[in-house]
Amino acid sequence: MFIIIRSNHGEHRFGELWSHQHPTVCREIIVTRVAVVLLTAAVVVVFALLAAAGAGTLARLDGATYAAALMRAAATFAAVITLATAVAGVLTQYFI
Repeated sequence: MFIIIRSNHGEHRFGELWSHQHPTVCREIIVTRVAVVLLTAAVVVVFALLAAAGAGTLARLDGATYAAALMRAAATFAAVITLATAVAGVLTQYFI
């Protein structure tokens, strides 16, 4: 945390220092929460893509056509994203 002090040190009071520090602390908390949300969303999308690729590969190895394997992969991707959204909705009731 940085404290910005004017060149004239004798004029500062504690109230002035508090008014300069408080907005910075709020911005740091907001930026941290936004960063956590964005990183979590990125991890969920990567996990959904990996699950979809695995489902498509398994479907193709099972003898399905390319179109059927792609449909199974898309359904798996949508299911993982839907599940993550449902879990996030439940967790926001407890943490916010």
